[in-house]
Amino acid sequence: MSKSNFSRRKFLTASILSTVGLGAIPSLSFGKNVSSMADSAKVRLGFIGVGRQAMGLLNNMMKNPLVDVVAGADVYEIKLDRFKQRVAKLYADEKRTAPALKVYADYKELLTNPEVDAVVIASPDHWHAMMAIDACHANKDIYLEKPLTFTVHEGQELVKAVRSNGTVLAVGSMQRSGANFQHAARMVQKGMLGDIKQVLVNVGTPPHPKPYDLPAQPVPAGLDWKTWTGPLPDIHYNEELDPPISLNPEQNEKVWGAWRWYKETGGGLMTDWGAHMIDVAQWGLGMDRNGPVEVIPASGSTPLTYKYANGIEMLITSFDKGRQGVKFLGEKGWIKVSRGQYDTDVAACERKFSKDELGFGAHHVDFITSIIQRKDPVVPVEIGHSSCTVCTIGNIAHELGRPVKWNPIAQGFEDDWEANMKLHYNYQHGYSLKT
Repeated sequence: MSKSNFSRRKFLTASILSTVGLGAIPSLSFGKNVSSMADSAKVRLGFIGVGRQAMGLLNNMMKNPLVDVVAGADVYEIKLDRFKQRVAKLYADEKRTAPALKVYADYKELLTNPEVDAVVIASPDHWHAMMAIDACHANKDIYLEKPLTFTVHEGQELVKAVRSNGTVLAVGSMQRSGANFQHAARMVQKGMLGDIKQVLVNVGTPPHPKPYDLPAQPVPAGLDWKTWTGPLPDIHYNEELDPPISLNPEQNEKVWGAWRWYKETGGGLMTDWGAHMIDVAQWGLGMDRNGPVEVIPASGSTPLTYKYANGIEMLITSFDKGRQGVKFLGEKGWIKVSRGQYDTDVAACERKFSKDELGFGAHHVDFITSIIQRKDPVVPVEIGHSSCTVCTIGNIAHELGRPVKWNPIAQGFEDDWEANMKLHYNYQHGYSLKT
């Protein structure tokens, strides 16, 4: 089924969620959404990148009776084999009739498959922009894992591609669908803490990526390492970048792909967890599609600090017991929120949450709902881009070792060519963004 069957329309460049007001904080329910669309056509998904993260996304997407999984692509053959087995088992467990499943070594071949309505992209960050932009031009809707892109420039180009093609793109910053995070943002936005003076954000330690220092290893059979690296400058293979698995006996990845932690391939905890926690801070502060005006790198006991035009400071630092999370500090008290937890010293902001409310399944339901209803998801591309940008410019300030002035509307550093040069990198091996 092509996207025309979902009453496809061109979105305006300005998102329908043009502000961060309270209306942008949804209350999502799997049962409610499914029942309201019981007679709708199914959304047929293809997965691009079928490693560890994709397996979790596959499980969640398949819980939705409005979803069929019809395709997968990866450069590692054994992971495609596991994908086929998992899909078959999920259909059998749900006692559902499985559609024909096609797998590809080249994601571009998947994008030409007319049976695919939308794609779930869970590749390493350096592939996000190219894959997503290609999907836009191929008339596929997109669920894109966070962080949105590897560079700020890539994010700018992806926003253009999404809006010019009328694509529904949902970003995997799933905390926006957790009731505790929603309540925290709502209380801050309603002024229940009074004026916010400071926000503490813990993304984990150390926050910034380090130079690639893993030893070289032989590339395993069935892995196309040249394609895995894609536009990056040449780097040697190490199994921690794309952790091996086996099927007989079954052994899944023992670690997350370590490309996250190296500056050549990722943004460290600043983008890995910052795309969750900095995203929540921006949300609560009403700074979606906006951002800070200055970034000051850590020095001595002073942590990395973002300054906003309204005087609020956001500090990237560990607090309380070191759990990754966000703490809003206002005139009247504080709110602290993290995965599975919520706490405050303001009585009017107190609330208890059920286990179900603290989950993120509604985030994936929202994606499917958005495709069928042709609406923006809870985290559209512009929000994913602004949150990712804040993470990335923090890494740039750290790398330069000096404060930088940022214009969040123009999306560039003020009178700073050296910093602006770091908003992108030169793609290698003939790769380019198809804008």
